[in-house]
Amino acid sequence: MNHSRRDFIRKGAGALALCAFPNIILAGSRAREMEKRVSLYNIHTGELTKAIYWADGEYIAEEIDALNRLLRDYRTGEIHPIDPKLFDLLFDLKAEFTKSDKPYHVISGYRSPKTNNQLRRHSKGVAKHSLHMEGRAIDINLPGIDLAHLRLAARLMKRGGVGYYPKSGFVHVDTGRVRYW
Repeated sequence: MNHSRRDFIRKGAGALALCAFPNIILAGSRAREMEKRVSLYNIHTGELTKAIYWADGEYIAEEIDALNRLLRDYRTGEIHPIDPKLFDLLFDLKAEFTKSDKPYHVISGYRSPKTNNQLRRHSKGVAKHSLHMEGRAIDINLPGIDLAHLRLAARLMKRGGVGYYPKSGFVHVDTGRVRYW
C-alpha cells in the first residue's frame, strides 16, 4: 500500500484536530439526549437572551421567538425567522469551549436587504446575497476564547460557511454550503 505524503499530512492533521477538539463528534449525539440552550448578547442593543430553545425532541417556539427578536436588524427593527440549525450549530460549537460560561457576543444577526445594501456600499466584505438576509448567518465572538480557536472549531464541524475577521473581532458562521474565507 503506497501512501502519499499529502495523505499522511491530511490524516495527521485530522487526528491532531480530534485531540484538540474531541467534542465535535460527540456533541451531536449528546444533544439528542438533553435540552439545548444558547446565550446571546447583542452588542448593539445591550440585550441578553438565555434560551432553552429545544427540549423533549422539539424546538420551543417561544424561545425561538425570543432569539429571533434579539437577532433582529437593529438598524431597522425588522425581525426575521432565524434558521434553527444556526442555533444548533452555536450550541454544538459552544460544547467545544466548556471553560467559557459567557454568552456569544453578536455583531450581526439578521440583516434586512436595505441594511445589507447600505453595508455593501461601505465594505467590500458584505455579500450581495448574504445569508444574513435569510436568517442563516451570524457574526460572533466568544469572550475569553481566541478567535482563531473559534474559527478552527467551526471549520471542523463542516456545517456551513465560516469566515474569519480578526481585525473586526468576529467569526462568521452560517448554515449554507461548507466554505471558508
